[in-house]
Amino acid sequence: MIYQDTLKFAESLDAQDELKAFRNEFLIPQHDGKDAVYLCGNSLGLQPVSAHKYLTTQLNSWKDLAVEGWFQGENPWLSFHQQLKKPLTDLTGARSEEITVMNSLTVNLHLMFVSFYKPTNKRYKILMEGGAFPSDQYAVESQVAFHGFEPGKAIIELYPREGEYALRTDDIISAIEQNAQELALVLFGGVNYYTGQLFDMAAIAKAAHNAGAYAGFDLAHAVGNVPLKLHEWDADFACWCSYKYMNSGPGGISGIFVHEKHFDNPQLQRFAGWWGYRADKRFLMAPGFDPARGAEGWQVSTSPILLMAVHKAALDVFEKAGGLDKLRDKSILLTAYLEHLVQQINRKHGEQLFMIITPANPDERGCQLSIVCKRDGKAIFNYLGQNGVIGDWREPDVIRLSPVPLYNSFKDVYEAARHLEDALVGSG
Repeated sequence: MIYQDTLKFAESLDAQDELKAFRNEFLIPQHDGKDAVYLCGNSLGLQPVSAHKYLTTQLNSWKDLAVEGWFQGENPWLSFHQQLKKPLTDLTGARSEEITVMNSLTVNLHLMFVSFYKPTNKRYKILMEGGAFPSDQYAVESQVAFHGFEPGKAIIELYPREGEYALRTDDIISAIEQNAQELALVLFGGVNYYTGQLFDMAAIAKAAHNAGAYAGFDLAHAVGNVPLKLHEWDADFACWCSYKYMNSGPGGISGIFVHEKHFDNPQLQRFAGWWGYRADKRFLMAPGFDPARGAEGWQVSTSPILLMAVHKAALDVFEKAGGLDKLRDKSILLTAYLEHLVQQINRKHGEQLFMIITPANPDERGCQLSIVCKRDGKAIFNYLGQNGVIGDWREPDVIRLSPVPLYNSFKDVYEAARHLEDALVGSG
């Protein structure tokens, strides 16, 4: 598509957008009496309009039924999580038994380490992306130390080549091969939080397995953003949160994927809890843990129904939109339009004032563009906020902007770029 940097062009794209009505499914923050330009779904997705209704329904069940809500009512709580599986299988490319919703992301990551990080004196290393989100770094460091190894020796962090911002897939594969005899686990994000790079998870999983290691993924910035095929890619496990692109509320419920090839492996250890016991015999309260088949056997604690109610409200919007395929098509256009407008600012000013460090290839990124400000970055970011453009800031000089196809418009993107250019003057 040949983009134009005019409001009229942006509005013409919005007029043709088959998904434009889904913006009305969300509550948009207000600025000076009108919708703000919200480009921060990579950090916290917007509240679905239906979330209040879904939450109130469960509060009423609690009020009217009390403990009987676990077994009675329109959606008994005991099986409430089952309603979430269909949309999640579509978003993750998993089979129904391979996923469940539980806990929060880092808790789930630690639980997955119990099963999939089994270091020996020879094979004990973990390979991960350098500059992963700090929670992942801390989790890995603590797991390695818990098993008696020195993080500096046991953790291999991969960084882009000098002068580059994205990791090359060939370099990731090469590093796995070079450390094949010592690797216990390869752990990568699906999308890097800082640069917005989408990794080739299929290639990473294959290389990890060829090296005799497990392959796991943190999909916090990937689920609801980019197409996933976890079963087909043969990932061993994955974890994600639901409050970014899945719009399920701050601190919303997390989820896990465990490949079905691990279901019948009695040697695979896990931390157990009553909620992970096989459902047909759970209330016998028998001694000895007999896990539910599938990912549900990794559950530990009782389902947080109120969090799940908001999650269901958000997932129902994805289902109404027809899943991720059409959303992905729009996402590619939105992000490319933002990229075009940012590059146009550079051309107008005759220098690269804003450098996009997210890969230019649509197959290597999702919604997010990470933009390095060559001067006055924090002042420019503050100017955007003062003018109703909500993105986020990452030290020392990066603004992240993420046009989300469910609720962002091409006009949003145009307005963000206009204020970005105005900020060059206004910030001074």
